[in-house]
Amino acid sequence: MAPLLNHPPGLNFVGDPLHEERPVDADASVYYGGTEYHSRSRTYSTSGNAPKRPVFEDDWHLKPTRRMSHDEKSRSAPRRFLIDVEETIRLVLEQEDTDGDFQISVTDAGPKILSLGTATSNGFKTFDIRGTYMLSNLLQELALARDHNRKRIVLDEARLTENPVDRLSRMIKNSFWHSLTRRIDGDGLEIICADPKNRTGRIQPRIYVPHREPAMVEYYRKIASEKPHLNLDVQVLPPNPGDPHFVKSLNSKPGILALAMNEVDDGRGGRTLKGIPFIVPGARFNEMAKGIVDHFIFEIKHYNKILNGSRSYYLARSQPPFLTDMALQIYNQLDRSDLEANRQWLKRAIQAAIKEYHTIWVAEPRIDPKTGLSRFRPEGVGIPPETEATHFTHILEPYAAKHGLSINEFSERYNNETIREPELDEYFLHDRAVRESGHDTTYRLEKRCANLGTIDLQSLLYKYEVDIATAIREVFDDELEMEEDFDLTPFPPSVEAYANPHRERSHARPQTSAEWFARADYRREAIDKYCWNESKSLYFDYDTVQEKQSLYESATSFWPLWAGCASEEQGWKLVSESLKKFEVLGGLVSGTEESRGKISLDRPNRQWDYPYAWPPHQIMAWVGLERYGYLEDAQRLAYRFLYMMTTAFVDFNGVYGNQGIDFKMVPREGFGWMNAAYQVGLSFLTNHMRRAVAACTSPEVFFGRTMMGEHTAAPPSSIANDPLGLAMESLALSPSISGPGSATPPPSYSLPSLP
Repeated sequence: MAPLLNHPPGLNFVGDPLHEERPVDADASVYYGGTEYHSRSRTYSTSGNAPKRPVFEDDWHLKPTRRMSHDEKSRSAPRRFLIDVEETIRLVLEQEDTDGDFQISVTDAGPKILSLGTATSNGFKTFDIRGTYMLSNLLQELALARDHNRKRIVLDEARLTENPVDRLSRMIKNSFWHSLTRRIDGDGLEIICADPKNRTGRIQPRIYVPHREPAMVEYYRKIASEKPHLNLDVQVLPPNPGDPHFVKSLNSKPGILALAMNEVDDGRGGRTLKGIPFIVPGARFNEMAKGIVDHFIFEIKHYNKILNGSRSYYLARSQPPFLTDMALQIYNQLDRSDLEANRQWLKRAIQAAIKEYHTIWVAEPRIDPKTGLSRFRPEGVGIPPETEATHFTHILEPYAAKHGLSINEFSERYNNETIREPELDEYFLHDRAVRESGHDTTYRLEKRCANLGTIDLQSLLYKYEVDIATAIREVFDDELEMEEDFDLTPFPPSVEAYANPHRERSHARPQTSAEWFARADYRREAIDKYCWNESKSLYFDYDTVQEKQSLYESATSFWPLWAGCASEEQGWKLVSESLKKFEVLGGLVSGTEESRGKISLDRPNRQWDYPYAWPPHQIMAWVGLERYGYLEDAQRLAYRFLYMMTTAFVDFNGVYGNQGIDFKMVPREGFGWMNAAYQVGLSFLTNHMRRAVAACTSPEVFFGRTMMGEHTAAPPSSIANDPLGLAMESLALSPSISGPGSATPPPSYSLPSLP
């Protein structure tokens, strides 16, 4: 039966008179915002399977209102429901949520049908809501209405049957990004300071401020005074905060790191500081994604690198370099009304990237002078503190037993360097490197990452070199002075050049495009020499210690297409001979099953190995394939990945990607790179593809019908038997017009010979 429609005594509810003006696909804050309106023309009623007279008051029959009217409208009018929020939530969960997880999914064994009273009939007539998708959307809408303190609502049926692609894209744009937004300042500290990785047992919030930011120090000390309940400890960092021993000394007093701030009006005639917003990819990680370039510039200036995260234990560790690409893409989208301000902003970003390049990526210990390849090789002392307490127990046990100590006793002495274990030092060197690479964890990098010139890092640095050269030539009249003074690294790289202690300083001369294009061409030749495997038609990581390729087949082999450092012939071989090794139903897997090897209790799966597919690998491949003219392949891969995410969204109460399932009734934030991958992926799809994804048409069915491609052809019998396609056929689908951009490979320049 339909849920009861409860309301305060003596109140006749008719819905919001402005409801007609609210778009059906409006954000929840608009759709459910405002107050509830009432009049004598429509009332709430108790509705069941058979129409009943509403019992609002004992003398209802004396009221001269149109209580028996069905409020008939034309058949073309959209259907709406009168709903009591709390009562309907109770009934939906009681009837449909059979596994008790506060979600409606395909695994629930309920009847998958619920009757709701229609608005035009004042609840006398009912209409059945059927199927997992409509019922889960109903539960989500009720949860959102509750968030906005609505007790009763008029709900459009169109919100329950909404095209799932449009619904997910709308939720990402209007809700998920907002929920992931943070600021590090007085207002944001209470959310930011809680650290789930703090193992000290002491919860006192602590913030570390750069030593060259006295105004910021004063600001946070004022916040600590004005908000004593925070118990905030404000500490000033030394000039070289990345020193490994200093970073280790902070393990017992972890804290957050101050990030970039703007000076703003305080509303009282004075000035104050306000944190620049950023996006956290998920509830546990604090890497930046919004306002990211300004934060990166700040971090390079004060922490000498782009950090792996905004916590004290990340001070010695960087992350994959994407700054120049982001800066140039943002620069091209800035408001053209103040070109000089835009130019100055880009100048700061490029100057920061040049400093990071010279002091981190082509400086020792990350550079291998013999090959010229760069490596993920962060410094550090002791056991990485950000892991769960038992994460390294299986590694430490034999060493603790060797010294006759408990795990905790051994860990303390090892961290204090009173016990020396070179083999363990080597293990943690590679462990830190894996984390710096962003691919934690994978058998591709395990116990060797710090020795590898990975193809992904070489591609990113080639892009840095080309981007810096292009910006200097096109924006800065082929001459860029540096503001900060630091050592420039030798070029071309060699063991002898790096052994020479003399270094040219950044203030000695302006930066020119010719040098940076030459660096890019030198790296491209190094990639071809050390990473390209002609017989296997793939790029591989190069082990600089063993001096040979590491033949683990990885999806990062396609990153040179994104960076533009592959030749046309290499691109063709990657697509025609190697793509099929990675392409599966849901997109590109991180690596091949053969490279991963057998999995057992003693050798568990790693999350960046087969059979997992990750958003960064998808996006880099899509953009790279399009860049080299393989748009149809990019579209096919994008379709596969979006199909996987959309199907999960439809079948599992709005779950998609790696956002997790630990939520009640409605997903609220998604995950940073999943949000981005979905929106970017949509830009690659044609209208026809978008409609098919919304109908959850499997890639084999879709491409078997339309393209009969080598990797996507499906038996004709599978078309009629596709359950998802059949189940979704009744949904209203709305096309969206979008198209991918384009890019061209960079020009070639003369280069010095490799050793």
